[in-house]
Order: sequence, then structure tokens, then C-alpha cells
Amino acid sequence: MAIIHLMKYNLEFKTALKHSIPVMMGYVVLGFAFGLLMSSYQYEWYWTLWMSLFIYAGALQFAAVGFFSAKLGLIDIAIASFFINIRQSFYGLSMLKKYAKSGWIKPYLIHTLTDETYAILTSIKISEKLSYRHYAIFLSALNQSYWVIGSVTGAFFGAAINFDTRGITFSLTALFIVLAIEQYKARKNITPFVVGAIASLVSMMLLGNNMLLGAILLSLAILFGLRGYMQKGNIDG
Repeated sequence: MAIIHLMKYNLEFKTALKHSIPVMMGYVVLGFAFGLLMSSYQYEWYWTLWMSLFIYAGALQFAAVGFFSAKLGLIDIAIASFFINIRQSFYGLSMLKKYAKSGWIKPYLIHTLTDETYAILTSIKISEKLSYRHYAIFLSALNQSYWVIGSVTGAFFGAAINFDTRGITFSLTALFIVLAIEQYKARKNITPFVVGAIASLVSMMLLGNNMLLGAILLSLAILFGLRGYMQKGNIDG
């Protein structure tokens, strides 16, 4: 049945596969690093698999290893997890219209709405002849499969060979840079990027390591204030 479904929406799958390649290059490497990290703390490979399937949040998964090793309480972990991934709620709110007719698959689409998947869905326009619902499903599933494959492979590799993971996590930063460039190419408006940079610097100076939430809220406040001008075209990229 799945094969028949794939054949019917073959073009949607091919388009999603093409757009997911940059994510694959980052997710496989970063997932591999996560698997190595889990293995270095003596966790069995299946814990890496379950986390990549049901948590599926790169930064949170890396942080979770530290939480477990420090033996934090459930309340502490819940609060930390909330603040680490609170930005995802803004992604979901902005996708309500696009996901409105997703049917039974909607919870999965929401679960797999990572930074990179969101960036692609909001920056790359696809042909109106394609089913957006199926394109989003394929893209989300492909991106998660890259992360799962990378992390499980890393877990097995780490269990067999001692490996130095220093520096490998920079692949996530590199991936964000590529996606930011793609966003700019699609929208041709540099204002959100300038606002984001300024908000991040201000939040870093005021909040230090806890700057993420402050940067998001400050960026939103500034962009909402500039919304009227941007819609009228008074602010150009």
C-alpha cells in the first residue's frame, strides 16, 4: 500500500528528496555525533533510537545526555526542555494554515517540524500542481530518517571504536548558515536577518547563556512593529 501511495505522489517525493539533501548532509553527521555521545555514556543503541524517534530535537537530545549524567530531577529536566525548545511553538503557530487540511498525519507533521524542516517549508516554493500535504509528509519523514540513521550508526560505531567528537557538532551551525542563505534568496529581504542579529546581540549582553528566548521575543516584537512598513514595501532587502 505504501509503495502504491509513493508511486502516486512520485513527483512530490522527488521534490522533497531534492530539497532535503542539504539537511541530510547535516543531520547524518550531527546525528552520528549524538550517537557517539550516547555511546560514550554507556547507553545502549536502542536508547539512541527511541530518543531520535520520539524526542527528535537535536539541541535537546544533546542537552538531555548532560541532564541524565547530572541526575537532574524530572521537574528540572521538564523546565530546561521547555526553554530549549520553546521556539518550536512559534513555528507551529505560523504553520497552522498550511497544516489545516493535513488530516490524521497532522500530529506527525507537528512533531517533525524542526528548524531545518521549517526553514525549507517556509522558504522554498513548490509547484501549485503538487500536493503540499504529501510534499510536507515526505520532507518531514526524510529529514527524520536522516537523523535516525546517523544517530543509530554513531551509537554502533561508538560502541565499537573510541572516537573523539570535538568539533563535529559545528555541522549544525554550518547547516543553519546554509538555510539562512536560502531564506534570504527566497525572500530578498535582509530586514529580518538584521533584526535577528541585533536582537541576539542585545539578548546575549543582557542574558548571557540564557539569551535564546529573549532573542526570539525581542525579534518578534521588533518585526511586529515593522510589519506595516514591510508589507507596504517601505523596507527593502
